[in-house]
Amino acid sequence: MKRTLYTVVIIVLAYIIEQKTGLSLLKPSPQTETSSSTIRSSTRAANTNSSIQSAYDHRQSDIQVQQKGIVAKVLPDDLKGSRHQKFILKFDNLSVLVAHNIDLAPKIEGLRAGDTVEFYGEYEWNRKGGIVHWTHHDPAGRHINGWLKHKGKTYQ
Repeated sequence: MKRTLYTVVIIVLAYIIEQKTGLSLLKPSPQTETSSSTIRSSTRAANTNSSIQSAYDHRQSDIQVQQKGIVAKVLPDDLKGSRHQKFILKFDNLSVLVAHNIDLAPKIEGLRAGDTVEFYGEYEWNRKGGIVHWTHHDPAGRHINGWLKHKGKTYQ
């Protein structure tokens, strides 16, 4: 009886975690990436805008994404803690905030609204469209390296 009760409790907890985080604990996810010991296993691969749209629609985070967008607005750099260059990219029906760590990677100088930027980084859901971060190398080697591309130059 105790064993059955523990099993039910574990299944209910897994279901609650799935609903709140979008992680698939009860069934394998086709997006789950085989990971090495040096890369976070919770990061899932996705390489198209439809994957970003799907992640947004399902409130999922920790998704590796690659996409190209148009700069809608360049925001002031965040200089508290780790410094980040911030800007908003638009593509199709979504807008995402890009937070690019300029302590670990070069800043895109001269970035303007209307410029095209391609990115590879980690998507985090929020109600405004989401945030893309990890657009740089990981000096500790524990995360997938990301990048930004602007006017033929790669920033990582």
